[in-house]
Amino acid sequence: MENLQVGDLTIEVTLTPSVVFQCTWRGKSNERNPPETLKPWFDKLLAAATEKQGSIEMHFEKIEHFNSSTITALIRLIQSCRKSGLKLVMVYDQTLKWQRLSFDALRVFEKNDDLFHLRSA
Repeated sequence: MENLQVGDLTIEVTLTPSVVFQCTWRGKSNERNPPETLKPWFDKLLAAATEKQGSIEMHFEKIEHFNSSTITALIRLIQSCRKSGLKLVMVYDQTLKWQRLSFDALRVFEKNDDLFHLRSA
């Protein structure tokens, strides 16, 4: 799985021995329509994780900023992972107020199905 570089955003992918696709977000996601560029990349990521029977961890601790349109793309990713039966974990920095507020809003997507979790770093 290749990394993503678009505008001020970089997402670096590392495959762990336990087949977890760790995706580290860096820079800023400030594009006007992030779903346009993120969705095709997310689709490839889901296909790779499904093929290897793995899971996905999104790490946001090193990102400087993302806009509200990025949240829309993340919600779609959560829904796609759940539909595909893929486990998704999003890790954020709770000491940063903007991250805490953004990710607390995503808690509504945590269910008892063990497919989506939020974790503070």
